[in-house]
Amino acid sequence: MHQLFDISGKKAIVTGGTRGLGFGMAEALAEAGCETVVIGSSDRVFETVEGLKQRGFACHAVKADLRSREENYRAFRESMEFLGGDLDIMATAAGIQRRHLAEEFPMEEWDEVININLHSVWIMCQEAGKVMLKKGYGKIINVASMCSWFGGQTVPAYSAAKGGVTQLTKALSNDWAGRGINVNAIAPGYMATDLNEALLKNKERFDQLSVRIPAGRWGTPDDMKGTTIFLASHASDYLCGAIIPVDGGYLVK
Repeated sequence: MHQLFDISGKKAIVTGGTRGLGFGMAEALAEAGCETVVIGSSDRVFETVEGLKQRGFACHAVKADLRSREENYRAFRESMEFLGGDLDIMATAAGIQRRHLAEEFPMEEWDEVININLHSVWIMCQEAGKVMLKKGYGKIINVASMCSWFGGQTVPAYSAAKGGVTQLTKALSNDWAGRGINVNAIAPGYMATDLNEALLKNKERFDQLSVRIPAGRWGTPDDMKGTTIFLASHASDYLCGAIIPVDGGYLVK
């Protein structure tokens, strides 16, 4: 059973791994013994990785603006240099949120959300797939959302992107499952992170959402760890194109 979940010595990349759910995923992979590259948008990525290194983990930092296609490609190339040209696990956790009424949503913010939350996911998946297909093995873990199933409120760009991530996950799985690559996604529920700061501060909306969570609490980055390790390991070898809710039961109530 230990071997089924053992990913020590594997090589991983995590986008958006400096905070929130992305950090939870990056920390889980590092703690499990993976050599991990963390891609972040600010100098915080260097502080995050230094903290992991001080705990004895093999980690590397890459700073990149994932709104830019060229920056995505550069970040992937630099990550692969750190990993010696090999890759076993790709986790695409980078994401942003912008809130406006649909009729007032600025086009520049629409582009910003779609570029990071969907275009970057596609580029990282495609580049990772090219490496993984050559050796016939790999694990790709995307981050979907509750908004992959429903539209949310004041978040049209985010919902459109996360719906796209869900369908992209399924499409890539169809192409690659028979060639040794498992492509799946985690769909976090309502999590107490910076991304949901507006909801956490809105008592009425917070209470409306909280009452529907059977687990009785909002999630934390630590709640991402178990599913991340499962999807990164041989334990999930026959799981393909799945969107796994990690939501405290929100969807089923």
